[in-house]
Amino acid sequence: MARYFDVHPDNPQARAVRQVVDLIRADGLIVYPTDSCFALGCRLGNKDGIDRIREIRRLDSGHHFTLVCKDFAQLGQFVQVSNALFRSIKAATPGSYTFILPATKEVPRRLLHPRKKTVGVRIPDHAVAQALLAELGEPLLSSTLLLPDDAEPMTQGWDIKERLDHAVDAVIDSGECGAVPTTVIDFSQDEPEIVRRGAGDLSLFE
Repeated sequence: MARYFDVHPDNPQARAVRQVVDLIRADGLIVYPTDSCFALGCRLGNKDGIDRIREIRRLDSGHHFTLVCKDFAQLGQFVQVSNALFRSIKAATPGSYTFILPATKEVPRRLLHPRKKTVGVRIPDHAVAQALLAELGEPLLSSTLLLPDDAEPMTQGWDIKERLDHAVDAVIDSGECGAVPTTVIDFSQDEPEIVRRGAGDLSLFE
C-alpha cells in the first residue's frame, strides 16, 4: 500500500520531504508533482524501480527516460552540452522542457536509448520537486505518469493513490497537477527536432 503525503505546493514540509527521500534511497518508487504533470520517480541506480515504471506504463526498450535534475550544474554531469547549445538550454531552465542529449558515462547503460546512447534531462520549476531533489542530492529517474489506457496524464493525487496503491510506494500530493506534458526537444543530431509539443514555449527554439 502506497504512503500518501499531503505536501504544501509552495512551502513543502521538511519532515515529509525527508520521509519521501528516505523511501527513494531505500529503492522505493514514488509519484510526485512537477511543473507539467505528475511523474513516476526513483533513484538512478534502482533497477527494480525502472522495471516497475516500464510495467506501469508498458514502455518498450526505445523509451527515453528522463533524469530530473535540480539545476544546470547537476544536469551537466549527465549529458554533453555543447557551447552552441549551452545558452539556449540555460535560458529555458527551469521550465517545462525535456532535452534529449548525448549521455555521459555517469548514466547507467540500461537508461540509454539503445541506438543513440542518449537520455532525456530536465529541470522542473516546482517547489516540491526541487525540495525532493535538494534533499536527495542526485537526479530522479522519471517518466510522466500517463497510464497505457488513458488519453491524458492523471491530475489528482487521491485518484493516483486509489489506482496505483499497490504499484508504487508513495504518492506526493500538493494539489492538482497539469495535464500537459513537457515539450521534448532532441538535440542529439545536427538540427534540433521537436519530438513533442507540450507545456513549454516553443518560440525559444523555433
